[in-house]
Amino acid sequence: MLGIGRSNLAEPRSPNYLEPVNAGNAAPDAPDLFGLPTPALVLDLDVLENNLRAMQARTDALGVRLRPHVKTHKCVEIAELQRSLGASGITVSTLAEARVFAEAGFDDILWAFPLNLSRIGEAAALSGRVGLGVTVDSLTAVEALEAADTPFSVWLEIDCGYGRSGIPYDSGRVAEIARRISRAGRLALGGCLTHAGHTYGADSPAAVAALAEEERRAMVEVGRALRAAGLEPGALSLGSTPGMSRVETLEGIDEARPGNYALYDYTQTRLGSCAVSDCAVTVLATVVSARDGSGGAIADCGALALSKDVGPDDPPHYGRLFRDASGGALSDHRVTSVSQEHGRLSGRFDVGEKVRVLPNHACLTVAHFDRFEVVRGRRVVDRWKILRTRD
Repeated sequence: MLGIGRSNLAEPRSPNYLEPVNAGNAAPDAPDLFGLPTPALVLDLDVLENNLRAMQARTDALGVRLRPHVKTHKCVEIAELQRSLGASGITVSTLAEARVFAEAGFDDILWAFPLNLSRIGEAAALSGRVGLGVTVDSLTAVEALEAADTPFSVWLEIDCGYGRSGIPYDSGRVAEIARRISRAGRLALGGCLTHAGHTYGADSPAAVAALAEEERRAMVEVGRALRAAGLEPGALSLGSTPGMSRVETLEGIDEARPGNYALYDYTQTRLGSCAVSDCAVTVLATVVSARDGSGGAIADCGALALSKDVGPDDPPHYGRLFRDASGGALSDHRVTSVSQEHGRLSGRFDVGEKVRVLPNHACLTVAHFDRFEVVRGRRVVDRWKILRTRD
């Protein structure tokens, strides 16, 4: 159950459940959750710890390294927990994320985003201090790195069928670009990475599993093709949270890079990646307006708290409400529309009433807040900074 501790679960534990990493209780005088000013981003520490242990155990069982994507949480404390449990390196989306995590002591960082040529100088400066992998999918990017005359670990982005960016896995361009990297005196091929983002559009757990297997096969084929061309592919890296929840084997793969698994969200529950009780982050909000006869209410959970991700349901919405603000089971109530700060709720509520929202997309929700309010049960035990800089 979100926010009130595992011992009070109203539903069966998820199959992913493991004993908590740190099962200590909050001090009796710790602040109460419902005394927080809202909107507040609430992180259930018991749930988070369980999620981290479960994914580490899964990757260990599948025989691959875990390089978690920290764009989901953007939080040093969570990344340190991941590392303490066995994670090997981190993945980031922006150079700003790479910089702040490097300053926090992380030294094996993969920038898993097509190289922004305007940031090569900054990437070079950071690469001189820590192990930074940069990602390319074009000869143009390789040529720009070569012209920078700086040592770089270069990763090839492979398109395994998602169609967003990357070199199609069955294209001869994979070997062409890899060969150009190998011939550049100060560049080294660190590995090949892919992301099966189309698992988010799957309509069943079986469909997720099938796409995850296609992703694995594509990367194995890339490795085979590069070796046949006399080139070492480096690490073969893949992973999405839905895919990692259903994949049956990762034979031939070196590492996985899921990110959302640390927190989960409503979309992941619909995909079958997790149970509602595995969702570690929620938004606590306060009803600020409830006009008589309106059939709804307004709470302080607008687009700058929940984002404008409309989620997987039809009709769409911006988050599901729990039956009780303490957590537990979801109700039928939703955030039906948002403006910048206003969130319209379905159902009737009283002014001053607290509501708890499970966001559709944890990554975007987290990016709107400066800190997590970390709880065990109903007690706030810490505040963790969210490093959401884009400088």
